[in-house]
Amino acid sequence: MLNLQWLRTFSALAEERNFTRTGERLGLTQAAVSQHIRHLEEALGPLIIRRTRQLELTPAGLALLDYCAELSQADRRLKLRLCETDADQGDLSLISPGSIGLCLYPLLLEWQQRHPGLTLRHRFAPDTEVLAAVLENRFELGLVTLKPDDPRLVAEHFAEEPLELIVPAGVQAEHWQDLQQLGFIDHPDGQAMASRLLSRAFPGNPGVRSLPQHGFSNQISLILEPVALGLGFTVLPRYARQAFGRQGQINVVACGATVRDTLWLIHRAEWPLSLRAQRAIDHVRRALAAHSLA
Repeated sequence: MLNLQWLRTFSALAEERNFTRTGERLGLTQAAVSQHIRHLEEALGPLIIRRTRQLELTPAGLALLDYCAELSQADRRLKLRLCETDADQGDLSLISPGSIGLCLYPLLLEWQQRHPGLTLRHRFAPDTEVLAAVLENRFELGLVTLKPDDPRLVAEHFAEEPLELIVPAGVQAEHWQDLQQLGFIDHPDGQAMASRLLSRAFPGNPGVRSLPQHGFSNQISLILEPVALGLGFTVLPRYARQAFGRQGQINVVACGATVRDTLWLIHRAEWPLSLRAQRAIDHVRRALAAHSLA
């Protein structure tokens, strides 16, 4: 069997693509990293091509990287099985879109405070990455906005999340011309979200692409900053808006039309959720209901 330390070094090198950064990440010298890779190559043949600016994996290197991933997943499954009956110990992992993540992360931290034996891992990601992460067992729980039809996944209704038209405080947007004057603050899902909501709120409008764009941010927690400064308007899910710290500097426009996204909780179908995951999700649902968010 291959030395596990050598394999950890190779996996880190495959991510960093740099011997110095790999050593810093693992607390090893560059010479030690080189030695581990040399031992593996003596057993398996050439694994990396050393170029001036970066490293490239050979076919054997790619195969070994897949093997390392399989070992990592097997290790995680073993740890889960060994402590799956303990609700207060072990790994609690969730991957979700940014908006709902802004709401859930503080609630999960609160749960972790009550149960210090838990280790919380939470990642923001789009639907496609959430699906892949849960299917590959890198995260036990995931949230997506489209219900998957993959038989390997269980999907259950988690929450409804309305889209909101958000303008600077003291500003109203009763007519399309008001939005033209304000300008649009875009984000990665901005065009799609705005099109869905504004097509109902302002029937017959020429489309969000016709509006002047006054800004863009791909950081979910920063999208409302320019709105609060009076630089434009945006369309976001309610959870993202409610997580913003300066509610007095923004205003939600009553559109007279409701557009909602359904959030689906997913996990692998082959085995039940761990007890700690079930209890954490129950806690989150109660907290959402108590704050009238669900």
